[in-house]
Amino acid sequence: MSDKSLNTRIPAYKEAFASGEIQKTYQSLVGIVQHLRTDFSKTYISEYSVANLLHGYIDFTYFYLQNDYLKKHKLKLALVFSHHHARFELWLLGQTKDVQTAFWEKLQGTKWVDENKMPEWSIFEVVLLATPDFDDLEKLSTTVHGAFRALSKDIVELLKAYE
Repeated sequence: MSDKSLNTRIPAYKEAFASGEIQKTYQSLVGIVQHLRTDFSKTYISEYSVANLLHGYIDFTYFYLQNDYLKKHKLKLALVFSHHHARFELWLLGQTKDVQTAFWEKLQGTKWVDENKMPEWSIFEVVLLATPDFDDLEKLSTTVHGAFRALSKDIVELLKAYE
């Protein structure tokens, strides 16, 4: 975060918005995540409940997925689009900060957990799709679904192994 005052940062902010490209791009990306959310709610109807689309500030757009196993353990998966990195990620979240901390400690030494620092909003965060092709929505959707199916299965298996 910049040490400059807000008033000092405003000209750069206004300049960034002047062309309208940021707004158009942001709206298009949010639309893609909304499309994925709708598709996920249909595809995984018997496996997961899929929450509504949520927005971080300008940094994240995401939706939660939860099945009976995750709910029982007060956990959720979040399919996250990171605007900063322009990529899709899958996060394991706890219902509360205490739940997140407990699972972060329990899962120390596993491949996705950074033993030195717990993420601010999750137990761990995994890159699901690092370089999405935003111009081919069908391919993007297929790739995200395939990565989600494999990764979510691995995450639940990991959780069950640490019960």
